[in-house]
Amino acid sequence: MELYNLKHVSERVNFSQALQLGLGKDRGLFFPSQIPKLDDMDAILALPFVARCKTILGAWLSDELGQNQVDMLVEQAFNFSLPLTRVDDNRACLELFHGPTLAFKDFGARFMAQCISALAEDKRLTILTATSGDTGAAVADAFFGLDKVQVVVLYPKGKISLLQEKMFTTLGENIHTIAVESDFDACQELVKQSFEDNELRQTLGLNSANSINISRLLAQICYYFEAVAQVRQYSDKDIVVSVPSGNFGNLTAGLFAKAMGLPIARFIAATNSNDTVPRYLVNGQWVPHTTVATLSNAMDVSEPSNWPRVEAICAAMGWPLSVISGVMVDEVQTAASLTSLASLGYQSEPHASIAAQGLVTLKEHETGIFLGTAHPAKFKDVVDSILGTDLALPQALRAVEAKTILSRPLAADFGLLKSHLLQKLA
Repeated sequence: MELYNLKHVSERVNFSQALQLGLGKDRGLFFPSQIPKLDDMDAILALPFVARCKTILGAWLSDELGQNQVDMLVEQAFNFSLPLTRVDDNRACLELFHGPTLAFKDFGARFMAQCISALAEDKRLTILTATSGDTGAAVADAFFGLDKVQVVVLYPKGKISLLQEKMFTTLGENIHTIAVESDFDACQELVKQSFEDNELRQTLGLNSANSINISRLLAQICYYFEAVAQVRQYSDKDIVVSVPSGNFGNLTAGLFAKAMGLPIARFIAATNSNDTVPRYLVNGQWVPHTTVATLSNAMDVSEPSNWPRVEAICAAMGWPLSVISGVMVDEVQTAASLTSLASLGYQSEPHASIAAQGLVTLKEHETGIFLGTAHPAKFKDVVDSILGTDLALPQALRAVEAKTILSRPLAADFGLLKSHLLQKLA
């Protein structure tokens, strides 16, 4: 598999190199030189999930890793269910929160961890990542206890739910967490500055587990195929997928799936009030506003890092950007959508309710899938407040509820972060 840097086309790497570098020169994202196409889609959709994942990821990676190694990585990473639950006649939720940290990020993080373990050899690595909520837990769980890998997670202090926070800030050992006194965009900027610092990169062996890492995106392609396979069991209408969107890695993976031949008619990029992309899709002006805190905190992102990949896929496939519709769902609409889902007998959470709201304008010939990216109990306070419920906590959350947060608070200052990392990890 060959990839190139979207900012410097002459910088070319294979999958193993992209996995370990994370970003290219000048913060450039790595992008595949070719997107593989899959033949006989009906036969692929008829496969069981794990077997299908082997075929999908083998199309990308078998030339470099060999199909046997791809099969092993898939078997070790994907060992939990992802049911499609119908909520009304036209909408169904693909539940991606049945993994160990109750969020869709488990797919990408676990696959990345398996790839790192298999391909990094004896190199010392430090995984540096920013999280707006669920990435931190998924990455921490996937890499916890791995030899030769240190993990540093930056997150916006006071801007994620307490249970989200406790899932990755209470582990200790090789998991180091920093509560940045700002928003997610500031955390993401600190990560990018770190990757531009040669001393940090070389001394610590920096890598990123954000969706800027291509391994995570490849893993996430797989569940779009599962969504289509399940919806085809009851509908032959055109499929529309609504994606709750923050940093836009999830939508990027969906577009890769469509480019491989998966029959998805169009996508809806559903955002909260941080609506840079919906506005851009309407007026062509990229004007990020100051990030605002919302009920759907994992999507509180104003400058999504993956957007250049979205445009690169559309360009490579000759698609107009209109294959994506942008929808902004404000706080009142988020709560109303959550309440509406509950009235239909489906208990959800703010991020999925935004994606569900994006499907309310489906046409008669369309059927909709929205992604359920996190377990409702991860946002217990918000859900209970809106619905008047008292959500029971699943075991994964009960296990951390009483634990002590081990994070180090830090101002959003790169000099302070660099000093801390060198002192702690060098």
